[in-house]
Amino acid sequence: MSKNFDDLLLKANSCSNKKVAVAVAQDEPVLEAIKLAKEKGIADAILVGDKVKIKKIADKIGMDLSEYEVVNEVNTTKASLEAVRLVSTGKADMVMKGLVDTATFLRSVLNKEVGLRTGKLMSHVSVFEIEGIDRLILLTDAAFNTYPDLKAKVQILNNSVDVAHACGIEVPKVAAVCAVEVVNPDMPATIDASLLAKMNDRGQIKGCLVDGPLALDNALSEEAAYHKGITGEVAGKADIILLPNIETANVMYKTLTYTAKTKNGGLLVGTSAPVILTSRADKFETKVNSIALAALVADAKK
Repeated sequence: MSKNFDDLLLKANSCSNKKVAVAVAQDEPVLEAIKLAKEKGIADAILVGDKVKIKKIADKIGMDLSEYEVVNEVNTTKASLEAVRLVSTGKADMVMKGLVDTATFLRSVLNKEVGLRTGKLMSHVSVFEIEGIDRLILLTDAAFNTYPDLKAKVQILNNSVDVAHACGIEVPKVAAVCAVEVVNPDMPATIDASLLAKMNDRGQIKGCLVDGPLALDNALSEEAAYHKGITGEVAGKADIILLPNIETANVMYKTLTYTAKTKNGGLLVGTSAPVILTSRADKFETKVNSIALAALVADAKK
């Protein structure tokens, strides 16, 4: 089981080499991450975008373009579609957003002709290595689904479990986190959490252990769970934190990113292939970690 990103990078390196198609690749931080991912044996790449601009950046960062396939397409919409098409036709294993706005990129991912639709709900999964915690923590959904209902939460949960399995966590422990750890009819998220736990008990949600509602402290800390008298296999030992809505999840994501000693990576799943949707504000390390995660998820799909 991978307990940190060093473990994940080693695991990704041991998989068969994957190929990432980069949409609108003339982005220096993205090309730097692609270059390091190749050097670490994590993934090769097909660079789709303005070849002149890509070469200028490559020269600046010491990237040998002869080692990569470059598809010249100066139009950003067409470049995004081409990168997605390379994945949907099997020429690449995953797609990564480059210098293109998120809306244009996602329209390509969801394109009816060449996109990566599966009929499943797409959701974002972040993986965090947090100083002081002896395991990776998966957080969902901080970026894509706004106010999911119970049906959507089941799919978001299942997507995160797929990522956990790809990371080597055989039976991930899922905490459906709310503001409190008791069912309160005036707090709908607590009702959803209890239903998710019961669905897991009855085999409707498989491949994991689910408990909820749990507050964040007794999901992550065995000591907190003990003091509150909360028992069970998930209490204090959660691998996956399922948050009730995008506001809660996004605040937690950014709090961990900016106020704690952490490493992280993330991707969109629920698609036929992993989608690397990093922000321009993300650190270089986060981009490399996200490529490694996507390579592991792509390998698990084979």
